[in-house]
Amino acid sequence: MSVEIKVPTLGESVTTATVAKWLKQPGEAVQADEPIVELETDKVSVEVSAPQAGILGPQAAKEDQEVEVGALLTTLEPAKAGAAPAAKAAAPEKKAEPVAAAAPAKAAAPAPKAAAPAPAVDAGAALPAARKMMAENGLSAQQLGAGTGLGGRITKGDVLGFLANPQAATPAAAPKPPRNDDPREERVKMTRLRRTIARRLKEAQNTAAMLTTFNEIDMSGAMALRAEYQDSFVKKHGVKLGYMSIFSRAVVAALKEFPAINAEIDGDDVIYRDFVNLGIAVGGPNGLVVPVIRDADKMSYAEIEKTIAGFGKAAREGTLKLDQLSGGTFSITNGGIYGSLLSTPILNAPQSGILGMHSIQERPVAVNGQVVIRPMMYIALSYDHRIVDGKEAVSFLVRVKQNVEDPRRLLIEV
Repeated sequence: MSVEIKVPTLGESVTTATVAKWLKQPGEAVQADEPIVELETDKVSVEVSAPQAGILGPQAAKEDQEVEVGALLTTLEPAKAGAAPAAKAAAPEKKAEPVAAAAPAKAAAPAPKAAAPAPAVDAGAALPAARKMMAENGLSAQQLGAGTGLGGRITKGDVLGFLANPQAATPAAAPKPPRNDDPREERVKMTRLRRTIARRLKEAQNTAAMLTTFNEIDMSGAMALRAEYQDSFVKKHGVKLGYMSIFSRAVVAALKEFPAINAEIDGDDVIYRDFVNLGIAVGGPNGLVVPVIRDADKMSYAEIEKTIAGFGKAAREGTLKLDQLSGGTFSITNGGIYGSLLSTPILNAPQSGILGMHSIQERPVAVNGQVVIRPMMYIALSYDHRIVDGKEAVSFLVRVKQNVEDPRRLLIEV
């Protein structure tokens, strides 16, 4: 009996995926748990494995095709002795009679498909989650216009963006004529991850009342702490004491003091939390991802450093799991590792705040009436002004500054 292999549940808020690559072809023998197809989601790549040994059936979806959760990918025929010859013997009989009769039907099939693209966008062009939200809000596909999904389909993000800013919708007009490429140019299709990054960043700008405030940190204290305890830290924990754990602990303490920055807006409600799931932006081969340190408020410096190191390795190898990329309540991004001196980070929706770290540079500063050279870092907090007031944002950033400049404050909780 054949076994159906379907698109698995892909995690929080993920309803579709793209068939990135077939690792096995129809007719090939596969072993149990052997990867047969690679799916690319909004966040990561996922391999779908064979549930048992057998012979792979025909592909129900082609590479680069978008598929929904639960959709059929292929079938698996059990590799039983004697079963294969019977199946092969039956194949010619099926082709002998139906071929002539089926040919006209197949020839006629393309006709309606050729006419299908005529309507630019209709209700069928919306993905299921988007269709549901459109029905709940009394919206039509014509109101939203062309979507950002594969083939111009409307996504849930498109609906949310329209509800936040109806004037920004793309009208369902005639498609833009293709530009004439210069022979020296190379046209490369955007990956699903890159398309999602672009959509989510624009969505955050359209939805949130985003504002950024800045401050600077004298890193002398943190650098002295690392220099004094680095060898002992590595010997005991097997990982280096880095700036990310110092900033993470500083942020966690500040979020406890200013809970609105760790909250999120849900409709007309505000959701406050008594925990911190800290997103750490990590650059991978396919783009930026933000794995989440769950319950970071309960973790030590060493636990945070080990978790971040694991995220970095997984991002480089493309092995991050979906559950590692969801549920964040606040994010930190460090453009300083690439040499950035100052930036305005974009919110990772639906979070209400993100902290940007930058390069450490020696600069002349005034200390007790004297000009001295100190290692300084600019920091930036982008926040959603709908839920976070300016006073809270500035006070939060000052508290982070104080906690990093003098880590001893965290020990005595002042």
